[in-house]
Amino acid sequence: MGLLNLLTSDPTAFVIIALALVLSLAVHEFAHAFVADRLGDPTPRRYGRVTVNPLKHLDPFGTLLLLLAGFGFAKPVPINPNNLGRWGTLWVSAAGPISNLLIALVSAGLLAALPHTDLVLRVLLTVLSVNIVLAVFNLIPIPLLDGSRILGALVPSLGRSLAQFEAMPFSFLIVMAFIFLAQGPIGQLIAQVQRFVLGLVF
Repeated sequence: MGLLNLLTSDPTAFVIIALALVLSLAVHEFAHAFVADRLGDPTPRRYGRVTVNPLKHLDPFGTLLLLLAGFGFAKPVPINPNNLGRWGTLWVSAAGPISNLLIALVSAGLLAALPHTDLVLRVLLTVLSVNIVLAVFNLIPIPLLDGSRILGALVPSLGRSLAQFEAMPFSFLIVMAFIFLAQGPIGQLIAQVQRFVLGLVF
């Protein structure tokens, strides 16, 4: 279900979720760019991506998908693996999901430690849930997601095959179709992780 449905049914939830998604996606992409920049790849800085400004990271079509279909994407950070090497590429790929895990941990800590109003509780739970979704989803080892690039760095022969697939015409549409068809199992996996984390907090 897309976010637009919340505009009439629960406008407050729409604003909270939209802001949490925009900021969390921006931090995710910034983390990729920052680590690549620190490891010696000037490509992200050349494209103006070493910033938390959401306008530099949001993809118009990916944002539209998010609003209409309930899942979407930001603009991938351009990197040059030749400047990073195998392990540098792995750390750059892992930086995005790690940033979301850190945000989720901070949110969980605030939920557990601080008194809060209903609105603050709602905001923190939303930020926690959104970042668990982003972290778990991006760690799935399918092409175009961070998980596939981490796997490719660990198994170079597989990484070359994945890179060849991503370079194929229509690879993006194939992956989007797969995600759409597999959204049930993917959603169940993410829900299980969310329940586990919330169980630790409450």
